[in-house]
Amino acid sequence: MHDDLIRLTATEAVARLQRGEVSPLELVEAAAARIAAVEPAVNALPTLCLDRARDHARRLMEGRDRGGEGRPGWLGGLPVSIKDLTDVAGVRTTYGSPIFRDHVPAASHPVVQRIEAAGGIVIGKSNTPEFGAGGSTFNEVFGRTRNPWNTSLTCGGSTGGGAVSVATGEAWLAQGTDHGGSLRRPGTYCGVVGLRPSPGRVTRGTVNNLFSPLSVQGPMARNVPDLALFLDAMAGWCPLDPLTYDAPARPYAAAVVAAAAERPKRIAFTTDFNGQLPVDRETQALTRAAMRHFEERGCIVEEFAPDLEELGEAFLILRSQAFVVDREAQLATHRDQIKPDIIWNTERGLAATPSQLAWADRQRAAFYRRMASMFARYDVFVTPGAATPAFDVMLRNPETIAGVKLENYMAGSMINAAITLAGCPAVAVPCGFDQFGRPVGLQVVAPPRRDEIALQAAALFEQASGLSLKLPLDPRPGVVPPAEVAA
Repeated sequence: MHDDLIRLTATEAVARLQRGEVSPLELVEAAAARIAAVEPAVNALPTLCLDRARDHARRLMEGRDRGGEGRPGWLGGLPVSIKDLTDVAGVRTTYGSPIFRDHVPAASHPVVQRIEAAGGIVIGKSNTPEFGAGGSTFNEVFGRTRNPWNTSLTCGGSTGGGAVSVATGEAWLAQGTDHGGSLRRPGTYCGVVGLRPSPGRVTRGTVNNLFSPLSVQGPMARNVPDLALFLDAMAGWCPLDPLTYDAPARPYAAAVVAAAAERPKRIAFTTDFNGQLPVDRETQALTRAAMRHFEERGCIVEEFAPDLEELGEAFLILRSQAFVVDREAQLATHRDQIKPDIIWNTERGLAATPSQLAWADRQRAAFYRRMASMFARYDVFVTPGAATPAFDVMLRNPETIAGVKLENYMAGSMINAAITLAGCPAVAVPCGFDQFGRPVGLQVVAPPRRDEIALQAAALFEQASGLSLKLPLDPRPGVVPPAEVAA
């Protein structure tokens, strides 16, 4: 019975919960059994809170804690995972840092409060790189999280544990965060879907960068309807986040149901921003071939991308300022416990001049205008979901992409980071597998605050590809493809 339950989609499981055909406690026990079976191979949920989850399930079953029942996004007792960057009251939350190895917060993050009020049951904390910095999920507290398609490979970062938890059936939904691709790259590497929402769509609550649109909270799931369901549970105005705004009148789940009828008319597609970014050659070929699914459904697909100019350097300058806000004090007091990538980012930010900051903001504004001009002509913009497939789990980042040597750990992320700087929502959706069986995906981008358009286009593609039916997945051992070399 447990195996049958974990193979339900989130949408199916919630429907059964609402009809009384399954109880929240039964789903918690199904998740617990699945975690016990697959966790040793993947290390996705290093901190569990199953007794807390059982107590929450019983409260729901007794008719308590049901204040949000009936509103969009009601989860009805569905188990979910929460990223270890995000506080859950009474549950060890380390942020992937040895500095906070034993930290147990007294209060939950506002997004967790919203999820639990919507009937989501937290079953565990998903692994993350230290302070969420990195494209591969590992840290000194819990070690490495492995890709279930091939456990010799990385699951990506920084919401790597969340992606693996839904890919393997440990949880039906996963909460995560995204700055330079942290919901999109793990989604691509693990063959699941992840949404970077528009800034302000989901509360960030307690962060110090409250007025910056770079980092966002968002959902991961096994398919796009489940992704929309979880976004409905998260979305809305929050008094603790000045960028938030009200949830839409039409739920995202309802918008996804209408995906075929409201499909995009014109789609701009690029494999590498007109040669401006290094992208794995097979990934380029697979994503280009996948665009036929849109064309077969009546969409016009044209190759087009806005110029990036010097956006990569601008992103590093602006990202480094976020590290100064978050890590300057810890660098002064705990430098020996902080990984080199974070030290590099923070010190880069501390060394930036006012003129450099002003230049970076001008670059970002100019790119936003070029994106806006593109969206005046096209409904959706599609790129590969990541510049390269999953690489060796022992590497911090790939050394080269398409023959180009990467200068730093973020250099392979610009296909995602460019969308971050434009303030656009973007969905990572699977589109196939390379010659080594590694998942490859698309990044489906919509204009700012039009998250429903990105979800609808991704759902249209997913219906055609059928790839979501391959999940949940039993972890598979494998070897690193011969092109990859260990550090």
